[in-house]
Amino acid sequence: MENRFQMFNTLTRKVETIIPNEDGKIGMYTCGPTVYHFAHVGNLRSYIMEDVLEKSLRFIGYDVKRVMNITDVGHLSDDADSGEDKMLKGAKRENKTVMEIAKFYTDAFFKDCEALNIKRPDVVEPATNCIPEFIHMVEELLKKDYAYVAGGNVYFDTSKLDDYLVFSSAVEKEALKEGVRDDVDVDENKKNKSDFVLWFTKSKFEDQALKWDSPWGVGYPGWHIECSCISIKHLGERMDIHCGGIDNMFPHHTNEIAQSEAYLGHKWCNYWLHVHHLVEKGGKMSKSKGNFLTLSVLQEQGYEPVVYRLFCLQSHYRKPLEFSYDVLDNMKNAYEKLIKKIAEIPEEGTVDEAAYADYRKKFEDCLCNDVNTSTAITVIYDLLKSDVNGATKRKIIGDCDYVLSLDLLKNAEELKNGASASVDAELLKFIEEKIAERKEAKKAKDFAKADAIREELLQKGIAIKDTREGTVWEQV
Repeated sequence: MENRFQMFNTLTRKVETIIPNEDGKIGMYTCGPTVYHFAHVGNLRSYIMEDVLEKSLRFIGYDVKRVMNITDVGHLSDDADSGEDKMLKGAKRENKTVMEIAKFYTDAFFKDCEALNIKRPDVVEPATNCIPEFIHMVEELLKKDYAYVAGGNVYFDTSKLDDYLVFSSAVEKEALKEGVRDDVDVDENKKNKSDFVLWFTKSKFEDQALKWDSPWGVGYPGWHIECSCISIKHLGERMDIHCGGIDNMFPHHTNEIAQSEAYLGHKWCNYWLHVHHLVEKGGKMSKSKGNFLTLSVLQEQGYEPVVYRLFCLQSHYRKPLEFSYDVLDNMKNAYEKLIKKIAEIPEEGTVDEAAYADYRKKFEDCLCNDVNTSTAITVIYDLLKSDVNGATKRKIIGDCDYVLSLDLLKNAEELKNGASASVDAELLKFIEEKIAERKEAKKAKDFAKADAIREELLQKGIAIKDTREGTVWEQV
């Protein structure tokens, strides 16, 4: 098929046309949650945008297989190789077992995803399902001399690579090297400061709840190895697109590439997409800082999940998005007005195939332009202002909402049915007759009669409005 989908590739730092390894098919991987706590709305921004990416690719004709991991072991609190295991931290906090914590917060995560109309990936694999695959990869890296055993742990040797910091410019590389020296606890077992753990045994072992036999002793995997193994297990040795939050880029994705390509002996993934942070005035939203907001809290405060989804779609994924309740209030009003406009589309005509094709192409062009969701939404507003007939508008909106997933037609229909339900049959018949009578009066240029009918309806609590699609009414 024709490849015209373009996105910014973090690996090359430029917008590129996606050319899949297999024509017409996309293998896509999403870094999943560490299930030790509720996802905050900043986390969910990434999953919304990855959902839009998958649906965009499907919308323009690709067969997409999307895989996501669930981290239920091995993720230490500083995202590198120091600190407390996050899963153990959650278990201690709630006085539960690690697996009880994992199940509870996995279920909570997917409940949030369902509320936000985020499609469940085709494959969801917990890390604890894949211990044999992790051990096999570590064994192979040792055989190829990309890894070494020290102090009972197994480490990846970054000095064996020509270019370890693959995402970074020269200036950034130096900064990241400084970060490795300054931010990570000193591990005397490492040959190089940037080396990372593939398998833990003695280090940080005392309190670890989950542990398995391995050739190097009883222990547990490092965090980074799970995404490499799970993606290779389900997508094969060559993957098309890997997604994640911008904070995953280093060290997590850097380490994934290092170990995967050392293990495979060839390039692993061609395209990388990173979603930027949701920020508050105090900085990045973060569980570790304690300043995180969950979807359920927004719902309790009266915000529908689709309003938060629209809030995310109105900004580009490569820009930090600042959260405030004022902006969310504006988005709620904008969503309600949009639904009202869609509800006012008359049930008329048949689909105009030429107009449908024209607007669909405009919408696809926005998606193919680095997943530009804000301009894609503008296409919907332009459509509503056009003189395209009602049947065509509804068809276009319904199809485009597969990607946007804002429940546009569903909520418009509920709004319309709700308005009708609050009006008895006799009044509804009166309204329809008066609107038809007024239409004839206007045709005859009897504007005095038309105005009198408007006033007569208003006396009964019905306000009418003339639109391009015809006359619509509402109770006042």
